[in-house]
Amino acid sequence: MNELLAQLGGTAWTAVFFIIGLSIIVFVHEYGHYIVGRWTGIHAEVFSIGFGNVLWKRTDKRGTQWQIAAIPFGGYVKFLGDADASSTRPGDLSGLSAEERRHTMTGAPLWARAATVLAGPVANFILAFALYAALILTMGVIREEPTVGKMRALPAAGESLREGDVILSMNGAKTPDWDAFATVKADLKGQTTITYALLRDGKEIQVTGPHPNAVIVDDVTLRSAALDAGIMVGDVVLRAGGQDIVEFSQLVTVVTGSGGKPIPLTIWRDGKSIDLSLTPRMQIAPDNATGELTERYLIGLSSNGLVFEPGLRPAGVWDALSGAAVAMQTMTVTMFSGLNRMVTGMISSCGLSGAIGMAQTIGDAARVGLDTFVMVLAGLSLGIGVMNLFPIPVLDGGHLVFHAYEAVTRRAPPPRVLNFLMTVGLTLVIGLMVFALSRDLVCG
Repeated sequence: MNELLAQLGGTAWTAVFFIIGLSIIVFVHEYGHYIVGRWTGIHAEVFSIGFGNVLWKRTDKRGTQWQIAAIPFGGYVKFLGDADASSTRPGDLSGLSAEERRHTMTGAPLWARAATVLAGPVANFILAFALYAALILTMGVIREEPTVGKMRALPAAGESLREGDVILSMNGAKTPDWDAFATVKADLKGQTTITYALLRDGKEIQVTGPHPNAVIVDDVTLRSAALDAGIMVGDVVLRAGGQDIVEFSQLVTVVTGSGGKPIPLTIWRDGKSIDLSLTPRMQIAPDNATGELTERYLIGLSSNGLVFEPGLRPAGVWDALSGAAVAMQTMTVTMFSGLNRMVTGMISSCGLSGAIGMAQTIGDAARVGLDTFVMVLAGLSLGIGVMNLFPIPVLDGGHLVFHAYEAVTRRAPPPRVLNFLMTVGLTLVIGLMVFALSRDLVCG
């Protein structure tokens, strides 16, 4: 009974945060359509979060009805003169004056219609950019020189390094930056005692301490075996597959060579050793060497392999802006690379997530922490923005294709052709949603 209640509680947690996260993204997307439509003179009759029966509504001074509906899996803006929320089929405009027609989606100039359509995905991009930038401003950025941040709790903790120390060299090899530090650290493999040259409180000193390596969990992947097993950030991996683990590469070798069979794992937390058993899952992730998405067995944890957290400095405006831009570029390239490799059969379609997978990801992110939830929200907003630009009828990208056709030919697509393409597009989108949902169920 307790397990059932815990499972129901976890399901409720997942559902609540999925609805919250999705509603934020949908609101921002639809608000982009709404506000640009308003700026360009197109009147919105209804702004809805959700579909179906209306649970709450309010009409503002401009005559727009703002509402929350019962089915919280999307939303729409219905503009004046539209037959429905898709904004592709005009209603009966015969009773409208020329001035009133100008405020409809059909009667507005082409530039105004195109801008209103494009504004939805752009709003998603702005949200993703703002969230990434806010995370960087809040969390800070890693200092350029190797600096000791918070010391980790270890089974045999040393006191030689302290928070704020700048590591100038190890065993005489200089470490002016993190790349040099990583190179020197690799050369010290097998040595247990290291002589550190440090800059501490403005003075250069030398101390003797342990090797900087330690397999301490820095991140637990969402929807992973490690997260399900209760592994937490800060846990120290002592043993895996029957062997002592000194470097993270050893753990990687054990996991990739497991063939998907359970791996006995011993971790250290709060002064106690804990024995676990994790079953690696076949997952899609970037290859450490090439960056290309590949399928391999993973348990879902990562480590920077250090006895300390890298020291941070406050992030400036440029750090936040450039970092957010890099994050969005990386996410977009990874997204298209993954789609390409799925289509060409290089990786499994199990990398595609439907509603269940998205809900689990958001729920797990909320359980891990606010920063993880915000990061996932930024990624989903970016993904939804990109997806909506695909040239598929019923999506914003399909509308933009119709507008491009009108710009070139000086006439809108014939209604019969438009209706046919919309039906094809809707069928395709529903088919993709069903296929993605099947991946959630089949791939687990």
